[in-house]
Amino acid sequence: MPIIGKLRYAFTGGKGGVGKTVLAAALAYDKAADGKETLLVSLNPVHSLSNLFNQNFKGGKIAKVEGVDNLYAVEVEIDDIVKSYKERMATRLREFFKWAEVPINPDPFIDIATTNPAFQEAAMFDKVMDIIIEESGKYDAIIFDTAAVANAVRLIGLSKLYGLWLARMIESRREALQLRYKLSVRKDKVMEEIKKDPILNDLLALNQKFSETRKILTNPNMTGFYFVTIPQALSISVVKRFIKMVTGFDIPMGGVFVNMVLDKEEVARDDTGYLKSRYEEQARYIKDIKESMGEYVRGYVRLYERDITGIEDIKRVVEDIYSFEPEV
Repeated sequence: MPIIGKLRYAFTGGKGGVGKTVLAAALAYDKAADGKETLLVSLNPVHSLSNLFNQNFKGGKIAKVEGVDNLYAVEVEIDDIVKSYKERMATRLREFFKWAEVPINPDPFIDIATTNPAFQEAAMFDKVMDIIIEESGKYDAIIFDTAAVANAVRLIGLSKLYGLWLARMIESRREALQLRYKLSVRKDKVMEEIKKDPILNDLLALNQKFSETRKILTNPNMTGFYFVTIPQALSISVVKRFIKMVTGFDIPMGGVFVNMVLDKEEVARDDTGYLKSRYEEQARYIKDIKESMGEYVRGYVRLYERDITGIEDIKRVVEDIYSFEPEV
């Protein structure tokens, strides 16, 4: 059974520098090794999939991972996503002003709507929806490597907030159309225009896509959010805090992976005493993790002597998750 079991969708998140991409790659490789057609998607603005696999995944195009059966990868380019999303938002706003017969330049409103702090997360969530809806028929599993944990939780949290916003927008548009119909003289003509209303049709299509995605994201039999931490105080506290946030957004909690763990045998070979002092400090943090998050821990990964790159290193990570258990 693969590490994530029968789940079709998995998201990895965590504090910067804890190895989210490595763990996402390990989950994807493990799923592919089980014979499942698997897509690994990097949503991280600072991509590292290309370096990890020693292969170019830049440009936003899905590519086969060389040397691995059933595994594909893509680095989503945030600038392209934001640009495309901004164009779609601008079209919607221009249609709104045109149909409302508001005789003013809509560009300032478009700038305001597309430069707010949450716009990038909204654009990225829109892309996540596209990937889930459009690529699910081609792959048995899709693994998402997200950005730093705060951005990841906001991204996933949009699966709840996005729906509330859409419902209100649809309701407001319907109310406006009903009012226009009541005030019209040529009701037949107006009714025909209302049936073709591009804004309402666009919102309804968007809501359909959202509803399908939302069902997937909140289904614990299909989706899991996995945190990656290292045995250090700050990283552990971040994961503890955001576990509560993820469950609050109705996103199924997949588990926690503990990365960069010192191996007792490696420590014993160190003559300087440096690793021994670190190992003793780490033991306290591992104990904390087991006591406070033990039910969520899905595996441990050793701290390696060099950066993880290439398929063989990813295999080692997978083996650690299955078999490595640090002593405390």
